[in-house]
Amino acid sequence: MSQPFRSTKRILAHCSFLLAVGMTPALAGDPTGDWLVEDGVAHIRVAACQGSMWGAVSWEKTPGGRDTNNPDVTKQSRPTLGMPILLDMKKKKGAADQWAGQIYNSKDGKLYDSTMTLTNPDELEVQGCVLGFLCGGQTWTRVSGPIPSSPSNDPAPAAAKEGTKGTKAAKAAPPKTAPPAHKGTAGKAPPKGAGHKGSATPTDAADPVGDICLLPGIARTPH
Repeated sequence: MSQPFRSTKRILAHCSFLLAVGMTPALAGDPTGDWLVEDGVAHIRVAACQGSMWGAVSWEKTPGGRDTNNPDVTKQSRPTLGMPILLDMKKKKGAADQWAGQIYNSKDGKLYDSTMTLTNPDELEVQGCVLGFLCGGQTWTRVSGPIPSSPSNDPAPAAAKEGTKGTKAAKAAPPKTAPPAHKGTAGKAPPKGAGHKGSATPTDAADPVGDICLLPGIARTPH
């Protein structure tokens, strides 16, 4: 009788393990990084800024664009490079890889309710709707990323404390001389195309946008 009892225990233990695995929630995907829009005219950099996802233009196929269709005449001359496109996208409850907020359409200068869904690590579905209908969407393709969290997401008191420590350390430490330039690179311009596909990251020296959480249209917006 002991052998069947032990077999039953093993079966129950195995079933419990499978049940536990099945109940483990799936890890959420990371939509941060640079994305190529569907028509290929721009890259949008997505980053987590103070608890929400934001997106801004990080590269343009045709440089020098302006927000000419904005109904606010004071903004019609602002560059489209660095302009916020995805606004305050918050995680949707019950959806592992979906965020909801607003999207700015520079073609008509209007804001639309929007959702973005990470369908797989390299594809982002972005949809914009007017009053819940007349929806249209695009599938964006990953160019780079994910990217590290912005330093602006750190709590202000901690940042101030670190700043105080840094000031004291700077006063105590002797002045340092600048390190010599790398041989063969001084005075040379960055390679043509740097900061475009495959290299558009916030740490790239040729990157004209950098940390989008510090851009005026995002940093000054209450989250």
